[in-house]
Amino acid sequence: MTIRTGIGGWVYPPWRGGTFYPPRLVQKQELAFASRAVAAIEINATFRSLQKPDSFARWRDETPDGFVFALKGSRYVTNRKVLAEAGEAVGRFMGQGIAELGDRLGPICWQLATTKTFDADDMASFLALLPREQAGLPLRHAIEVGHDSFACAAFIDMARAAEVAVVWSQHPDRVRIGDRTAGFAYLRCQDMQPEEPAGYTPEALDRLAGMCRAWADGDVPPGLPMVGASDDKPAAGGDVFAFLINGAKERAPAAAMALAERVKGTK
Repeated sequence: MTIRTGIGGWVYPPWRGGTFYPPRLVQKQELAFASRAVAAIEINATFRSLQKPDSFARWRDETPDGFVFALKGSRYVTNRKVLAEAGEAVGRFMGQGIAELGDRLGPICWQLATTKTFDADDMASFLALLPREQAGLPLRHAIEVGHDSFACAAFIDMARAAEVAVVWSQHPDRVRIGDRTAGFAYLRCQDMQPEEPAGYTPEALDRLAGMCRAWADGDVPPGLPMVGASDDKPAAGGDVFAFLINGAKERAPAAAMALAERVKGTK
């Protein structure tokens, strides 16, 4: 039951020159630096295109023990009208070499378009396409939805049956669903504010930390919108992945580190 806070990607020019990366740090050393400052990174490049096995192996070797990458699932899987027809694209994504990450491999996040509406048969077929392992490595899947139609018990029931986590998405155009549907929780926080040095106010960071601790302990965070049965509660705690992604992205590393301090009880 580990709470990991992290960022999206590691190549971002506004983080250079002392904002996050030290002055004069060469770009090829940025991953090594970032992976020792935060506990997890969500790889964005896997959403746009397939990567080479050598790239995954290099990323593994540049990061310390205990560090984890989350992978953003391919847009060629999720950006389609009928998700049930994505079987071939799912296979290509899994076969691109992700197993080279070894124990650095964390969850795979499948992000749907905000306009994608809930279709029970199509969603059930899509969830069935997601494999449980790749080259002997267990896989964990999360799904980020957007449309309000996903705020229904039917979606929660099928996600729970498939052991796929429903992403807690703090984004103005995405529905927020607090139900726990897998043995881990996945947060994508995309509403940071540039005027806040740590992206969020201290009170907002405290709230996020409380949510992370509750999910890790197997509790239901108070005040979240729940759409499943009213008596549904996680049976046990589990890992939590909290990514500080967008809004004021230049604040993301500071936000991830500030949140990490809070979940450890040092702030």
